[in-house]
Amino acid sequence: MLMTAPRSYLMCEPAHFRVEYAINPWMDPEAPVDSELAAKQWHQLRQTLSDLGHTVHLLDPDPDLPDMVYAANGALVIDGTAYGARFRYPERAAEADAHRRWFERNGWRFAAPTATNEGEGDFAHVGGMVLAGYGFRTDPDAHQEVQEIFGRPVTSLRLVDPRFYHLDTALAVLDPAGRGRIAYYPGAFSPSSQAVLTRLFPDALIADEVDAAAFGLNLVSDSRHVVLNSDATAMAGKVADAGFIPVPVELSELRKGGGSVKCCIAELRPAAS
Repeated sequence: MLMTAPRSYLMCEPAHFRVEYAINPWMDPEAPVDSELAAKQWHQLRQTLSDLGHTVHLLDPDPDLPDMVYAANGALVIDGTAYGARFRYPERAAEADAHRRWFERNGWRFAAPTATNEGEGDFAHVGGMVLAGYGFRTDPDAHQEVQEIFGRPVTSLRLVDPRFYHLDTALAVLDPAGRGRIAYYPGAFSPSSQAVLTRLFPDALIADEVDAAAFGLNLVSDSRHVVLNSDATAMAGKVADAGFIPVPVELSELRKGGGSVKCCIAELRPAAS
């Protein structure tokens, strides 16, 4: 595959992944989880990123925190600064401290939050701005914190469908450069937020409900290769038609926790040199 500018990511191995509670519509504690398969699929995702030339850093899993595999939720990282998470549900609250310790130990500037937010689950960096979701997990007050910390304009977007409880299940950044290129499912947003997205991104790739329900928008792009869930075949076709190279990966077990590719991957954006 063609190489692009290398990115740095943070991931957490699903050594203790299980679904023992339900805090989103996709979680069913009665449904069995194949832990061995979950680990195999996660390692394939990690290897895929490495094969594309990117660097993957690892966060140590905690046996008491089964959702730590969804590393994107722990912070938003821009310009060498990590704005930490403050989780909505108590089941995940301790993850925030684990992320903070990792960033501080590895030399990143850390900005502690006062408002409830779930990191890149509800924040997307594109076109020099931050798109910020709210409605289910992140409080709008966190949007103001992000703007003050990073000095970048923040656009608030209201999520209205509980299936798409995080922004990263309803909207994906395909290319952050210039004005930016995104993909999104309009039905996940309020009418006014749909209008904002139409004005800001007139050339956006529009996904449908089938794409979104297959976690086809929960993807990671390096501006050329788009790593996405293998079940999202229609979305892969749309990505290819838009000039990107789809790279499907199987994540059937981790989807049982309500996440897919992007949920497992936090991007580490360094300070500009």
